[in-house]
Amino acid sequence: MKYIAVILTAFSVVFASGSVSAAGDGAKGKKVFNKCRACHSVAAGVNKIGPSLNGIFGRTAGSWKKKNGKLFPFSSAMKKAGKRDKPLVWTEETLKKYLAAPRKFVPGNRMPFPGLKKAADRDNLMAYLKKATK
Repeated sequence: MKYIAVILTAFSVVFASGSVSAAGDGAKGKKVFNKCRACHSVAAGVNKIGPSLNGIFGRTAGSWKKKNGKLFPFSSAMKKAGKRDKPLVWTEETLKKYLAAPRKFVPGNRMPFPGLKKAADRDNLMAYLKKATK
């Protein structure tokens, strides 16, 4: 019985730690964003090769419009991701999955970025984007 209690305690610690989202460090995230800066801006309405990330949280994939009201020229894969039965909406969770492997998460998208392999980089980037894109 003692061993069962130890095993259950260990499982509860593992599951609890796995479900808690890492807070991330916004200052480190700003440095991670340097990998994104050539193609993306966090300023409202400032598009580069990629769309502005301002207001990204809660946005449906493939729906960003330019200042002139025209839809940003997303790939057909990204537009389709936003129009599925269950549309892709950018949340911290979906952005982390996308940024880990963009071409796998939305096959056929045009973003040439290979992804952020380190979970800490994705956590830090989310902390930065939460503040910088409001």
